[in-house]
Amino acid sequence: MIGFIVAGLVIGALARLVKPGKQNLGILATLLLGLVGSVIGGVIANLLGTGGIFELNVIGFIVAVIASVALIGSAESLTSSRHKQRNVR
Repeated sequence: MIGFIVAGLVIGALARLVKPGKQNLGILATLLLGLVGSVIGGVIANLLGTGGIFELNVIGFIVAVIASVALIGSAESLTSSRHKQRNVR
């Protein structure tokens, strides 16, 4: 379980490094998005037959980082649209 949390944090941090621009996300949001990305990467790697969901492999790791980048982009768009709505009022 601790390894899964550390992997999620590393994947989230890598995703933030890969994604250009400044992200307004805290460490907890980075961890959660990294964890979700790592589960997505594990599921896709499992479907491709390269390993189990919670098994660390190259394909799963790459897909996890890509999924985390997409999740960070989605989280940014949600937070920026909420921030804009607050400023309009």
